[in-house]
Amino acid sequence: MEDSLDTPALSWPHHIFIFGILLLLWMLLTGSLDAQELVAGAVVSLAVTLLFGERFAILTGFRFSWLAPLHILTYLGSFFIALLRANLDLAGRVLSPSLPINPALVEIRTRLKSPLGRLLLANTITLTPGTLTVDVDGDRLLVHWVYCPPGTDLQRATEQISAAFERRLSGFLI
Repeated sequence: MEDSLDTPALSWPHHIFIFGILLLLWMLLTGSLDAQELVAGAVVSLAVTLLFGERFAILTGFRFSWLAPLHILTYLGSFFIALLRANLDLAGRVLSPSLPINPALVEIRTRLKSPLGRLLLANTITLTPGTLTVDVDGDRLLVHWVYCPPGTDLQRATEQISAAFERRLSGFLI
């Protein structure tokens, strides 16, 4: 069993954030803005937040600011652009055998400190075709890369694979 000293205590903004996410999830699942549905969703969300809020300690990595929604939208926009580019690149490599494939396991470093930040970075890399996060150990991510340019060093690999994502994530994550 985990010791309570291992997990940081959640602040009130984190509890409000959890409540908001749960209520939004309720609204998406019910598909209704009826007053009775909203009241039921608020009651259930509040109960879950009060009873199980401390289980969401991973959210302590979220940085609360008025600009956080803008940073999240910027991250999502850059992710979708990178996703489109990676899909086109990988489709080109599959359809045209003359394009080079040089698979490699590369280790990249992240400046993100929170488990949530590292989790989102690792998942973002994995969701982008041509890359797959194999392991996360501290500030290092082990990534399988379909095309690793010959002579790539740690700094260059970090820059090519994760720098843009990390920059956007650091706007709303620690």
